[in-house]
Amino acid sequence: MKILIVEDEHKMAEYLRKGLSEQGCTVDLAANGIDGQHLAIWHDYDVIVLDAMLPGLDGFSVLRSLRILKQTPVIMLTARDRVEDRIKGLHDGADDYLIKPFSFLELLARLQALTRRGRAQEPAQLRIGDLQIDLLSRKALRNNTRIDLTAKEFALLAIMARRQGEILSKTAIAELVWDMNFDSNTNVVEVAIKRLRAKIDAPFSQKLLHTIRGMGYVLEPRATAHDGEGG
Repeated sequence: MKILIVEDEHKMAEYLRKGLSEQGCTVDLAANGIDGQHLAIWHDYDVIVLDAMLPGLDGFSVLRSLRILKQTPVIMLTARDRVEDRIKGLHDGADDYLIKPFSFLELLARLQALTRRGRAQEPAQLRIGDLQIDLLSRKALRNNTRIDLTAKEFALLAIMARRQGEILSKTAIAELVWDMNFDSNTNVVEVAIKRLRAKIDAPFSQKLLHTIRGMGYVLEPRATAHDGEGG
């Protein structure tokens, strides 16, 4: 799940970023309405967490601008608990509302519910050969053997499994799995792919994660163990 958090309270923003990253989410932060509006419109997110009161441009204005162009799910955060404030946000296009202070677990559940609506046709479990991935419990099994993955490794596997058979470039993987501060000059993607391959492929005879030389990576079962770089 790729999330944009537009929140000017630094401690709150970092708390949410840390918590959601631990859940395997990719999180971008914006500390004011102007930056939030730019990111929300020019980048694609699964869901946006938008504070109502922001410097530069308030959350309601950001929401109205976004709704002209996109229907990205938005949950608004506010310290105001007045009914008219909640109604205003919903009328402007918010999909959900949460009053501060709130439970992180409640926010997480609401975010998952919003993204499930947007992916109504997506199954909770994916299968590639004998690899089973449960997107809700965040578990992976191969040949009925549990594979222990870190949050980032599971996020990488889930992204590739949702696009099984599709070649993903390093740039595309970085965009989908890491946040906007990703350093494209590093070999983070190659290292992550190597670690994931060691867990999901190395112990098994049939290889599922393949390198396509000069293009990227693809997750798919193949009749023969052919791979562009032999990996």
